[in-house]
Amino acid sequence: MKKLILGAMLCIAYISNAQTLDYNDIGVLFSNEKINGTARYNAMSGAFGALGGDLSSIDVNPAGAAVFINSEFAATLSINNSETTSTYYNNNSISENDATNLSQAGGVFVFGGNRNSDWGKTAIGFNYTMANDFEDLWFAQGNSGYPTWTQGPDDTNDVYLDSDGQYFESLTNGKNNKYSFTIATQHRDNLYFGFSLNTYDIEHYQRTLLEENNHDGSGNYLDASLLQELLTYGDGVSVSFGIIAKPNQNLRLGFAYKSPVWYNLSEEYVDYDQELYISSTDQLIKDFSGVNGFDYKLRTPSKTTLSGAYIFDKQGLISVDYTYKNYSNISLSEANFNDQNTAFKQNLESTGELRIGTEWRFDKLSLRGGYHIEQSPYKNAFDSDNLEGFSLGAGIKFRGGKIDVAYQKDNNTAPYNFYPDYNVNSAELDIDNTKVTATLVLNL
Repeated sequence: MKKLILGAMLCIAYISNAQTLDYNDIGVLFSNEKINGTARYNAMSGAFGALGGDLSSIDVNPAGAAVFINSEFAATLSINNSETTSTYYNNNSISENDATNLSQAGGVFVFGGNRNSDWGKTAIGFNYTMANDFEDLWFAQGNSGYPTWTQGPDDTNDVYLDSDGQYFESLTNGKNNKYSFTIATQHRDNLYFGFSLNTYDIEHYQRTLLEENNHDGSGNYLDASLLQELLTYGDGVSVSFGIIAKPNQNLRLGFAYKSPVWYNLSEEYVDYDQELYISSTDQLIKDFSGVNGFDYKLRTPSKTTLSGAYIFDKQGLISVDYTYKNYSNISLSEANFNDQNTAFKQNLESTGELRIGTEWRFDKLSLRGGYHIEQSPYKNAFDSDNLEGFSLGAGIKFRGGKIDVAYQKDNNTAPYNFYPDYNVNSAELDIDNTKVTATLVLNL
C-alpha cells in the first residue's frame, strides 16, 4: 500500500505543473493589455495614437493629454461576456461567463500657456484603466484513450490500462489595474509632447480540477482527481512618452514608446486535494500538500506605436495605429529561471498589432467604428490564434458633457495542454469575447 500511495503521489506531482499556468504562460498573460477604456476609445478599437483628446488615448500616447481644449472627467462601466468552446478528442464543451466592472475613470486638467512663449497649454492627467480582466471559467472533457494513473494495490496487482475519459476545469479571476499619471504640453500649434508614469497592481487566481477514470478490463476501476490553486499577485511600474505632430490642418502623426513593466510578484501554490478511489478494494486515498510561497520578478516587453490620422474638417476622421512588441524579451529573475527565459527566446517572437478607427459627426451625434488584429506571440501559432475583432459605437453631446456607448467583439483560438509530458493532445479552445461599455464625460 505504501508503494501505491507513493507511486500515485509521484504521478500526480509529475503532471501537476500542467494544471495551473506555468511561468512562461504567466509571463505572456501579464504582458498583454486589452483594448479597454472609454466607450469612444473602444468604439474605434483603440486607434488613438495620433488623435488624443480622450482620456484613454493617454494610455497609447501621453502627448494626447495636451490635445484637450478643456478640463474633463470621465468614468466607464463595462459588461463583458465570454464564450469558450473546448474541443478535446472530438468532444465539444461550451461555457459562458459574464462580468460587470468599472473599467475606466480619470480626469485631465488643462492650463493655459504664456502668450509670449512658443509653449502653449499644459495638461496634467490621471487615468485608471482595467488593463486586463482574468475572470473566466471553462472545462474540457473527452477520452484520449491514454491513462496516466495506472498502478493498483500491491496485494491485488491490478493495473488500470484502459481509459474511460478525462475531465479538466479551469476557473480564473482577478484583474490587472493600471494607473497613469501624465503631464503633456503643446509647442506652437503643431507639436504635442507627453510623459506618463504608470503603476500597476495585479492579482491572478486560478483553480484547476483534473479527473481521470480508468479500469483494468475486469470490472475494477480507478477514479483519480487533482485539485490545485495558484494565486499570483504584486505590483509594477513603467514609463511612457510620446509625440503628436500636425503637418497641416488635416493630417496627424504620432509616435509613442512604452517601457517594459517591471513587476514584483508573489505566488501561493496549493495542491489542495489529491484523491484516488480504487473499486477493487474500496480504498480512498487523499493527500494535501500544503501551501508553497515564492517571490520573483517579471519584466514584460516594451512596445512602440506609430500612428496616423486624417481629419475631414468637422465632419469626421480616420485613424490608424500600429504597435510593435517583442515577446521574446520577457524575462524572469530572482531565482533560477534559466529554462523559462530560454523558452521565452525560443518559443516567442515579435508581434504587430493593427488598429483602425473612424468617427463621423452629425451635429451633436457621433457614430464610430473600428477593426483590430493582434498577432499571437507564439512561433508555432495558427492564424486563428491571432486576436481579431471589430467595434461599433455612438455618442451624444449635451450641455456640460456627453454620453458614449460602444460594442466590441473579438475571437481567437488557443491550445491548453494539461498532459504536456504524455502523448496526449491539447484541448483546443475557441474563445469569443463581447463587451458593451458606457461612458459619462463631464466638462470641468
